[in-house]
Amino acid sequence: MAEKHLKGSHRSEIEADTCKVAGGSIGGSGIVPIFCILPPHILKNVAQRGSEKQKQWAFHTLSLSEQLRGQRRVMSMMATTGSTATGTKRRTIYDAKHGSSLPGKLVRGEGDPKSKDQAANEAYDGSGATYDFYLQTYNRNSIDDRGMRLDSSVHYERSYDNAFWNGQQMVYGDGDGKLFNRFTIALDVIGHELTHGVTANEADLSYQDQSGALNESISDVFGSLVKQYKLGQTAKQADWLIGQGLLAPAVKGVALRSMKAPGTAYDDPVLGKDPQPADMKGYVQTNEDNGGVHLNSGIPNRAFYETAVQLGGNAWTKAGQIWYVTLRDKLRPDSNFADAAQMTAAVATDLFGKGSNEVKAVQAGWKAVGL
Repeated sequence: MAEKHLKGSHRSEIEADTCKVAGGSIGGSGIVPIFCILPPHILKNVAQRGSEKQKQWAFHTLSLSEQLRGQRRVMSMMATTGSTATGTKRRTIYDAKHGSSLPGKLVRGEGDPKSKDQAANEAYDGSGATYDFYLQTYNRNSIDDRGMRLDSSVHYERSYDNAFWNGQQMVYGDGDGKLFNRFTIALDVIGHELTHGVTANEADLSYQDQSGALNESISDVFGSLVKQYKLGQTAKQADWLIGQGLLAPAVKGVALRSMKAPGTAYDDPVLGKDPQPADMKGYVQTNEDNGGVHLNSGIPNRAFYETAVQLGGNAWTKAGQIWYVTLRDKLRPDSNFADAAQMTAAVATDLFGKGSNEVKAVQAGWKAVGL
């Protein structure tokens, strides 16, 4: 069913971007964006190409964006609470019981024994792995660098195909079971979403056009590094996939995105073909998805991959450090791809010296994608 043939409320839902930001960034508008792992173009394809049951849940998932937008202002007015001492994790996992009221029923707190709920345990372990990664690699004290507690809610709505960071906590759907598995299954997805909180507390990149694509790319970069750090992988050993294991067995694909080869993660009759460009020649000009933030993020993703592989070893030690310091000290809300290329090269120079292999690797990484 072509999009032009859709009528009524279904058409408006298809045209609305899932988890779209209304009014800009946290710093600029006082409205906290809802950052979702699943790109809106995938849900739109499901709503057009899926079975009747798949279309129904896709429409439902898309329609939840209005409710989420309504929650942003409430979240933005709530001050960050529960700061703890450096090195102290405080994870709290809730069960939304297939509803939309957050956070839900408490099911596991810091130090509690494992729950019988697999999703709750995955959310607990994933947020802990992300906390450990930032503390041990970059001496960062949680998401806000002030010991922010890590709250998560699992079993959000029924067959909800997404996971998101709402400015205060993580929220996970269970997936529909036919196209997507539960959204706690992939550690890099958890690291990705929590990194949106890091970005909001540092550069606060505007979630629109190239700055928004950088926002998404930074989450992919550090989401992948969280997984690589947990597994002890080198840059060459890593799969550089985002959301590996999230696609159900019947889906023709391996993940949501590939940082190594953008545009190759999936090619499925229902989900469509991965539309990410691998370089600036394929840059997508669009009014959807906040200017293509989930599409064009493939370009800086590949720049990081090329940099990390050229440097070798563990990607978090050099390439990751350069990107982290750039996020913390250089990037601004309106920074674009060219700014990021210049800033990462400048940081590499500051950290490793002018003309160093690290500087050359950064420059080669960006050159590989046409910048």
